[in-house]
Amino acid sequence: MEALWVATAFVLGLLASRLGLPPLVGYLGAGFALHGMGLRETEFLHRAAEIGVLLLLFTVGLKLRFQDLLEPRILGVGGLHLLLFALLAFLVVGNLPLAIALAFSSTVLVGKVLEDKKELTTYHGRLSVGILVLQDLVAVGLITLYGENQISPWVGLVLLLPLLRSAVAWLLEKSGHEELLVLFGLGLALLGGEGFRQVGLSPELGALITGILLSGHEKGGEMAKGLWSLKEAFLVAFFLDIGLREGLQGVELGVVLSLLLLALVKTPLFFALFLLFGLRARTAFVSGMYLGNYSEFALIVGVVLERAGLLPHSLSTLALLVALSMAISAPLARYSHSLYKRLEARLLPLERQGRHPDQEPERLEGATVLIVGMGRTGGAVYRILEAKGEHPVGLDADPEKVSRHQAKGRKVLYGDAEDPELWERLDLTGLKAVVLALPDLEAKVLAARWLKERGFKGILAATSFHLEEDPILEAAGVSLLFHPFREAGERLAEKVLERLAIMGEVSHGRS
Repeated sequence: MEALWVATAFVLGLLASRLGLPPLVGYLGAGFALHGMGLRETEFLHRAAEIGVLLLLFTVGLKLRFQDLLEPRILGVGGLHLLLFALLAFLVVGNLPLAIALAFSSTVLVGKVLEDKKELTTYHGRLSVGILVLQDLVAVGLITLYGENQISPWVGLVLLLPLLRSAVAWLLEKSGHEELLVLFGLGLALLGGEGFRQVGLSPELGALITGILLSGHEKGGEMAKGLWSLKEAFLVAFFLDIGLREGLQGVELGVVLSLLLLALVKTPLFFALFLLFGLRARTAFVSGMYLGNYSEFALIVGVVLERAGLLPHSLSTLALLVALSMAISAPLARYSHSLYKRLEARLLPLERQGRHPDQEPERLEGATVLIVGMGRTGGAVYRILEAKGEHPVGLDADPEKVSRHQAKGRKVLYGDAEDPELWERLDLTGLKAVVLALPDLEAKVLAARWLKERGFKGILAATSFHLEEDPILEAAGVSLLFHPFREAGERLAEKVLERLAIMGEVSHGRS
C-alpha cells in the first residue's frame, strides 16, 4: 500500500509541478484520489505525518531570530495584518481560532519560491520570512491552547531547557556535515516533541523550542538545509493523510468560494500596510504577492480544532481551500517581479515620500566597474579589480552581506538586481564594465535587458553555471561569459602544470 501512496503522490506532484503549481497541491489531490479508490489512512501514515509537522516546526525554530521579529516592519505589518484579516475571516467562518489560522500564509510555499529564485536573503525575502515566522509562532500558540494534552506536574522541567543549549551545541559541532548532522536534527525534533507530550504540552511547541535552542548557531543553517528534503518527504505524508482521511465528501463549495474570494484581500492588505510602514512600492508589492495565500498551518490548526470538536466546517473543505489557494498564488508569486514592472506606473505614486529603509542608490561615485552580487565570486572580482587600480563598486540585495563588506572598507551598496527602478534611476556615467555575479539566471537576464535598454555600451559580463544558459544570457546582451566550475578546473590544471614545470627544473638542476 505504501508503494501506491508514494507512486500516486509522485505522479500528481509531478503533474502539479509541470503546471507551475506547488507539488503539495498534487499531494493533497493524491490523498483525495486514493480516498475515492476506497483507501484510508493508517497508523504508519499518521505517524509519518506527525513527524513532518515536528520537522517543520523544528526548522522554523532553527531560523528564528527574535531581533528580526522585533523589527518594526515585521512586528507591525505582521501583527496588524493578522488582526485585520482574522476579523474579516471571522465574519465568514464565525470561529475565532479558525479565522486566525486563515490569516497565516504558507511557510512551505513562500520558502520554496524564495529558495528557487535565490531570494531568501534579499530585503523582501527576509521581510516575508520574518512575517511567516511570526505567524508560525501564533499557530503554535493555537495548537497548544486547543490541544488535548493534560498538563503534568513535571511541566516545570521545560524551564530548564536553556541550560542544555551548551551541551546540544557541543554535540552539533561534533556531528559533522553529512548524515550524522541530519540524524542529530531529526532526533532533536522527535525528542523535543515527545518530551513536551509527556509533560502535557503540545509536541509541536516542543519541536519549535528545541529548534530555538540552536537558533543563531553557525551550523544551525546547515542543519536546516540538511533537513529540508527529509522534512518535505514527511510533509507529503501529512497532505496524503488529510486527503485520505476526509476525501472530498462533505466539501462545502460555498465556503470554499467565499474564502477564496476573501484571499484576494491578503495581498492588497499587505501592500497597504508595507507602504504605511515606509517601504517602497516594489518591496511592498513583491512581498505581498508572496504572502497572499492560505497556509498549511491552517490545516494543522484545523486538525487540532476538529479533535476538540471546535471546527465549524469539514476538514476536507479546509484542505481543498488551502490547495486551491496555493494553486492560484504560486504562479503569481513566481512572476511577481514581471507583474510589478507592468503595474509600476500605477503603484509607484502610492509610495510615501522621504527616504525608505529599502532605498537603492542612484549614483556610483566615480566607479569604473559595477559588480552585481557580492558572494564569493563577486567578492573575488572586487578584490582583484581594486588591486589592479580600478574603482569597483559592489551591489547586493542581502543587507547583512552589504554590512560585512562595508566593515572591511569596501564600497558595497544595497540594491536588488531584479528591480527595474534601480536600473532606471542609476547613473551609469563612467562605468566601463558591469559584472553580473548572481546565482539566479532570471535575475541576470532581467538586469542585462534593463542595462541594454538604458543603452549601456561597456563590457557586460556574467557567470554561467550551465552551458544551456549561454544563449539566453547572450540574447539578453551579455558580451562576456564566465563558467565558474569549468574554468576553475582549467585554472587548477594550469597551476598543476606550472608546479610540475618548476619541479622539473629543480630536479634537472640537481642532476
